[in-house]
Amino acid sequence: RSYKKIQRSYFIIKPYNCDLCGKSFTEAGSLKKHQLIHSGVKPYSCELCGKSFTQAGSLKKHQLIHSGVKPYSCDLCGKSFTQAQSLKTHQLIHSGVKPYSCDLCGKSFTVAQSLKTHQLIHSGVKPYSCKLCGKSFTQAGGLKTHQLIHSGVKPYSCDMCGKSFTEAGSLKKHQLIHSGFKPYSCEFCGKSFTQAGDLKKHQLIHSGVKPYSCDLCGKSFTVAQNLKTHQLIHSGVKPYSCKLCGKSFTQAGHLKTHQLIHSGVKPYSCELCGKSFTEAGSLKKHQLIHSGVKAYSCELCGKSFTQAGGLKTHQLIHSGVKAYSCDLCGKSFTEAGHLKTHQLIHSGVKAYSCDLCGKSFTQAGSLKTHQLIHSGVKPYGCKLCGKSFTQAGSLKTHQLIHSGVKPYSCDLCGKSFNLAGTLKKHQLIHSGFKPYGCDLCGKSFTQAGSLKTHQLIHSGAYIMSPTHNVNKITTYNGFYITIFNKCN
Repeated sequence: RSYKKIQRSYFIIKPYNCDLCGKSFTEAGSLKKHQLIHSGVKPYSCELCGKSFTQAGSLKKHQLIHSGVKPYSCDLCGKSFTQAQSLKTHQLIHSGVKPYSCDLCGKSFTVAQSLKTHQLIHSGVKPYSCKLCGKSFTQAGGLKTHQLIHSGVKPYSCDMCGKSFTEAGSLKKHQLIHSGFKPYSCEFCGKSFTQAGDLKKHQLIHSGVKPYSCDLCGKSFTVAQNLKTHQLIHSGVKPYSCKLCGKSFTQAGHLKTHQLIHSGVKPYSCELCGKSFTEAGSLKKHQLIHSGVKAYSCELCGKSFTQAGGLKTHQLIHSGVKAYSCDLCGKSFTEAGHLKTHQLIHSGVKAYSCDLCGKSFTQAGSLKTHQLIHSGVKPYGCKLCGKSFTQAGSLKTHQLIHSGVKPYSCDLCGKSFNLAGTLKKHQLIHSGFKPYGCDLCGKSFTQAGSLKTHQLIHSGAYIMSPTHNVNKITTYNGFYITIFNKCN
């Protein structure tokens, strides 16, 4: 009998077939054990956790997990196992031998079972479905892991930061972040990663291959998951909402990042200027400003930028495309963010007030710029005339006066201007449109500034001047006149 068994194993003869799945065996006993899987009968149960098995041997192997005994250790890395077979399978990783290859994509595996599991991906068969959300999986293990999300149970916590995970493997991957160990480096740019999978994803950037395209807008991605995330934008579904302000997001990660704004915590600080950020990525982007490196240049005008996103936004100016329009006044913008900022003007909400003079603004940035006026700090000086400004943009505008360049001309009268905004203001004169009216006398003006100057007449305001003692604005025969007393 032992001779026949050896003979069958040598010639790989498997005369015993399962009627239900077609799997073959060398012995009748092995077939009987296998058929218990189809029957669903699991007479051997673990007293500690209740897990059941079809065979007594499988129960014994399982009980070693609870005992904590792992007598089989790897000589190369020290990892221990409860079974000798598990150690053998593990040692194949160190050998680098992967004898089982997929005929469809060429991916190789150390174990035959891993190949079978992989081939289910190509078949598209996902027999294990979640009863709560309907998501399907190729393996029962994948379904079990997924179900932990619905339970909310995260039994594996990080000792360093307290973050919790549903799986022990996820915790191990996370702990590599704290260790700072990044053994996987990119040959092209030198960037390092804690995991080999992250390196592979990164290398797709250098290859330029983006096989996953959006059917709606044509945008392509290197990873399938990034495409799925992108498609949520088109669906308009934002299932993650902030409890404090009600703002919604397509991803849970974006919500977490947003919540840091409410907490006020900014753990990432710039060593050069002290500016703090809620995210490490934002700090890295900021540090490029100090480096002075602007690797992204516009082919049309030569303007350079520290980030690729900045260049893309700039190029919209040349294209003339302004896809975001205001429903109230029709003004168009190249970016959605600029439209949102503009819409605050119509709302009338000015949540940011100056502590010194009480002037209010729609944006925090505008308030900061205004506060420079009170500080008296003007770090941007003109090299030609010495005039100083609180903002770099104001200096650039001023320098156009010295250049004499006035590229913006009026089609009606030919008058030229150095700024497009000044031309627009001028064109209101020709249109006769005066949207700014005085509540007291009904007189209208083309600009808000002119209305403010006019209102001083009604208030009887006196304005101090460096060369005159008192200035009083009034009218005489329909003209503005200024009454003043010369300083002694």
